[in-house]
Amino acid sequence: MLPALLSLITALTTTAGKPETRPPTHPSVHKVASLKVTVLSTMLADEGMGEWGFSVLVEADGRRILFDTGLHPETVLQNARELGIDLSTVTDVVLSHHHGDHTGGLLALRRELSAKNPRALSRIHVAPGIFLSRRHPGGKEEGNPTIAVKAAMEATGAIFVEHRKPEEIFPGIWLTGPVPRPNPEKYWGPPASIVTATGLVPDSIPEDMSLLVNTDKGFVVVAGCGHAGTVNTVQYGRKILGAEPVYAIIGGLHLFAAPDSALAWTAAKLRSAHLSYLLGAHCTGIEAVFRIRELAALDRKRAVVASVGSSFDAAKGIDPLQLAQ
Repeated sequence: MLPALLSLITALTTTAGKPETRPPTHPSVHKVASLKVTVLSTMLADEGMGEWGFSVLVEADGRRILFDTGLHPETVLQNARELGIDLSTVTDVVLSHHHGDHTGGLLALRRELSAKNPRALSRIHVAPGIFLSRRHPGGKEEGNPTIAVKAAMEATGAIFVEHRKPEEIFPGIWLTGPVPRPNPEKYWGPPASIVTATGLVPDSIPEDMSLLVNTDKGFVVVAGCGHAGTVNTVQYGRKILGAEPVYAIIGGLHLFAAPDSALAWTAAKLRSAHLSYLLGAHCTGIEAVFRIRELAALDRKRAVVASVGSSFDAAKGIDPLQLAQ
């Protein structure tokens, strides 16, 4: 099993035999002038409908990107309507990884919005490994829902763009590609296996990818579940963008069941990276947000449990709405 797992990891993180874990030598110095991130899917809901899922709309210098698409087909559609957000002008989608609570709304969104704009959600950014065949414990059927979604999306004219290494998709907006994992942050989610030519290997979610936005106050991380590890992702972001401070982290960090020792270690690392804001959604966990708030020396305005409709603005900070104040 171990040789197969090592071969799989090597295949997913190399091109022409060379590792792709080294960030660009000369990263862009572009920094966005404006940034707003609005939560469209998470468990708590001030507006609309909550669910076990995640989705945010990222708006930076006129660019609009949908990051993840929630669990149920109708959630992001309904919540966007209630928030007065028109998603039909969004062409780019980022899928952080293959789990259904991040990809479940994609096809319904594409079908609904393309009636108004054929280019809506027509370009989907992913990392290698997202379409690998999976199995759940004791199961024989396909365990990766994105395989069928990919075929259905391509039938509508959508395209998938694979990112094997860090790439600047718009000025100041980066995708990490697969994140190197020097720290032992094993937050992989429900047990599952990847199907390989030599058998099943544990699914470490090798495709886990985050979005980075460079601002004049530091960079902002948007994470789906943080399966690659929150600290691993932040450290990689600092390498990609030239050791900038991490200004904000938004999204799921998969810390809801983490032991106190792991929360303390994570908080210490984030504090040393000069974290200013945390909008913890989805699998971060309510208690985990509170512990990091305390241990990273943040306050209730800077470390907040996300709800549907809450937002982060690089110039103004977090708007928690009512529920999470």
